[in-house]
Amino acid sequence: MSRDATASLTPSTALLLTIPPLLWAGNAVVGRLAAAWIPPITFNLLRWVIAALLLLPLAPWVVRRDSPLWRQWRRFALLGLLAVAGYNMLQYLALHTSTALNVTLVASSMPVWMMLVGRVFFGAPVQPRQLAGAALSLTGVLVVLSQGQWDNLLRLRFVPGDAWMLAAAFTWACYSWLLTRRDESPDIRHDWAAFLLAQTVFGLLSAGALTAGEWVWLTVAPPAGMPTTIHWSWGLAAVLVFVAVGPSIIAYRCWGTGVQRAGPTVAGFFTNLTPLFAAVMSSTLLGETPQGFHAIAFALIVAGIVVSSRRG
Repeated sequence: MSRDATASLTPSTALLLTIPPLLWAGNAVVGRLAAAWIPPITFNLLRWVIAALLLLPLAPWVVRRDSPLWRQWRRFALLGLLAVAGYNMLQYLALHTSTALNVTLVASSMPVWMMLVGRVFFGAPVQPRQLAGAALSLTGVLVVLSQGQWDNLLRLRFVPGDAWMLAAAFTWACYSWLLTRRDESPDIRHDWAAFLLAQTVFGLLSAGALTAGEWVWLTVAPPAGMPTTIHWSWGLAAVLVFVAVGPSIIAYRCWGTGVQRAGPTVAGFFTNLTPLFAAVMSSTLLGETPQGFHAIAFALIVAGIVVSSRRG
């Protein structure tokens, strides 16, 4: 039976699944800022190098020669490819040619991808309550993006970078469903730092290979608007530390536990909090107070989560 069919949403699980969208909203904002300073795939590699260095003292045993990691390398190589290299690389590529607003709009397709991937690859049934929840949640996202005035939606323009984010959403859905499988050693599974470090070790191999390809690309045919060198500054260093600690370690820790408790489909609805948080962050940075439409959007998104997580 699908985990989503039996999972219930407790307050502690809801909190765990709310923290990642908050941090991912910040990731979209600073990722767009860093787009002028560093090539996107290189940015992703450095982010995870820092994260790995922070995780290593917490679970050094997982990379030792006698660790079960090496017997289960296929499992962690796939998780690392999808989450560490794939999803983040695609997101940063998207932020080079698209706006944070468009990226969060495309990312709001996540609940739909969760249902499709679960149905096609994992045999999870799609419940009517999940479809109703998706409709409510997506309506809340549209309220944020339109700022309460539907004419604003007509002014939104999509660019090729939005296709990168669509691919990223699909990649994250596959990763989230794979988290529900317990194919790895219990020693690794029950140690959150070891579990994330195991993914990161193999993810860095993929990210490193992609970064090498990026520099060949930048040398041979650099894309317009993409930096061909790294512009080091204290600002870039601060951004790298933030994305390594917050959207990487903390968010992945909370997301992995939340998915295990609630299931991927229910968890997917929480990703629609990201554009709401991004809008509030923008308002705060600009010195503006939250508007009434923020409250309406929040109510719709939460209603979608509640409806989708109810037992059938």
